[in-house]
Amino acid sequence: MFTGIITGVGRIADLHAQGSSLDHGKRLTIEAPPGYLDDVALGDSIALNGACMTVTSLDLAQRRFSIDISAESLARTTGLDQVGHRINLEKALRAHDRLGGHIVSGHVDGIGRVTRFAQVGESWELRVMAPPELGKYLAYKGSITVNGVSLTVNQVHDSAQGCEVSINLIPHTVHATALGQLAVGSGVNLEIDTVARYVERMLSAGFTPSKETA
Repeated sequence: MFTGIITGVGRIADLHAQGSSLDHGKRLTIEAPPGYLDDVALGDSIALNGACMTVTSLDLAQRRFSIDISAESLARTTGLDQVGHRINLEKALRAHDRLGGHIVSGHVDGIGRVTRFAQVGESWELRVMAPPELGKYLAYKGSITVNGVSLTVNQVHDSAQGCEVSINLIPHTVHATALGQLAVGSGVNLEIDTVARYVERMLSAGFTPSKETA
């Protein structure tokens, strides 16, 4: 479990195929910021651009750790197969941590495309076109996770191409995450709000609150 509050920006230092076919995944080696791995152990969960992964090896001297990513995960995410690419890092939530963003599972629901990324005043406007099937989960002032970052939706526009959301990024978010490297056409990992997921399920199942649950 995560919060969408990025705790470091890493870099994909190396990439190795686990086999020769498309059914095989890859092993990623990530270079972390100084001191980032001091409290990390083998088997710990770290979200990479919003995708929850398991630490399989550690090299504290080189500030590096490795994860194994399956072919299925590679097909359903973006930005995790490019050496040199900067990525957002978040360690798994601990029971006594502050929940500064919103509840994030680290499971990517879909890949969006950046349609606008431009400075407006002191901030930046980020617009992302989400797949049509995710549109019903996106709402004005609701939460969305973009490349692992917990963000607030300012505008929603549905179309035949999908659901375009507009998000305001303050300077701190741009500088403290890897979102600043985005450009029009960039792919981004999206995770919808967990609460929205359960509300949609209850409504589709015809759930009606009883007097005891109301």
